[in-house]
Amino acid sequence: MLIRIVKLTLKRENIASFEQIFEETKSFIRNFEGCLFLELYQDRNQPNIFFTYSKWENEENLDDYRKSEFFRNVWGKTKLLFEDKPEAWSVNRIKSVQ
Repeated sequence: MLIRIVKLTLKRENIASFEQIFEETKSFIRNFEGCLFLELYQDRNQPNIFFTYSKWENEENLDDYRKSEFFRNVWGKTKLLFEDKPEAWSVNRIKSVQ
């Protein structure tokens, strides 16, 4: 399993537009082959900073998603809303404590 964390810093005036795009696309992303989990987080002190947290069966599934026409269309709209360059990490879970 691969975990993907993406940090998105938006222009403050674009927060509502971003939230609308996410709302409209979240089901398709979550149901994309190999996507096991998807959440959106918002920074408590800087409301224009968001994080997506997703789990993928493997790196190939994530790559297929990132190469899809759907991703290209959504990313094309989303990147217009940024204040800063997005950052992304692909990580492995080492331990989970509950």
